Amino acid sequence: MKIISFEDKYRDDLIYMVLSAKNALGKVPRLNDDFLDIKKAFFDKGHPFWIALDEFDRVIGCIGTRNDEEGRIFLSRLYVKFDFKRHGIGSKLLELAENSARERGYKEIHVHLGADYLESQIFYPKHGYVEYKELYMKKEL
Repeated sequence: MKIISFEDKYRDDLIYMVLSAKNALGKVPRLNDDFLDIKKAFFDKGHPFWIALDEFDRVIGCIGTRNDEEGRIFLSRLYVKFDFKRHGIGSKLLELAENSARERGYKEIHVHLGADYLESQIFYPKHGYVEYKELYMKKEL
């Protein structure tokens, strides 16, 4: 497994991975518009976005970060392909995003939990995140 900055040639595979991940969770697969143009949604705004690739160069995970109106940094779009969950991929993606935020001078990082994403509500506390408002967690960097 390797993690790289997103490249357009992986767009369709990324979309497939995200829809598959949502489907595996029993959700109606719906695509967030920002996945259609990662460059515009992330890179053009100065926000990083990474993908994890397997040995066959297929997308098996992703994560990005974004700033909100108050200048806080938020994790965005952490997904791992269902067949690859519980192999440390999400943790490695999370660590990369946290390190990137730290290198850019942030002292804490935030995440908004979807109300129906129970895995997130278990995953983030295991990595030191604490709830500060309903469905919002943060971690001191």
